[in-house]
Amino acid sequence: MAVHFNHTILSTHDSKASATFLAEMLGLPAPRRWGPFYMVTTENGANLDYMNVDGDIAPQHYAFLTSDSEFDAILGRIQERQLPYWADPGRTQPGKINHHDGGRGVYFNERNGHLLEIITREYGSGGWNP
Repeated sequence: MAVHFNHTILSTHDSKASATFLAEMLGLPAPRRWGPFYMVTTENGANLDYMNVDGDIAPQHYAFLTSDSEFDAILGRIQERQLPYWADPGRTQPGKINHHDGGRGVYFNERNGHLLEIITREYGSGGWNP
């Protein structure tokens, strides 16, 4: 059997609002409720399950591979909402995108501080190696 990534759990203080934000930003179907989770499902069937927690949230990083047109739409939604975005994970290049591997990439925060990354080319696919 081939191994496929199935799901991950993201900590949040408001699972419905956080999952809705992610789905809207990525242009994905509305989240669905399953047990204690609000789940956002990507095109390849992987689920991002938001779960309410008390206390501090340790930010994580989540990257999404998109087409050029999807990238344009997502970047447009980032800009419409006037969300800060960066060309790098260290957040040293505000208001810019990167062009690694001949594609485009951008980073932005979601509601709980998790760092989301949108890329149009898989890392290493165009010879880029930091």
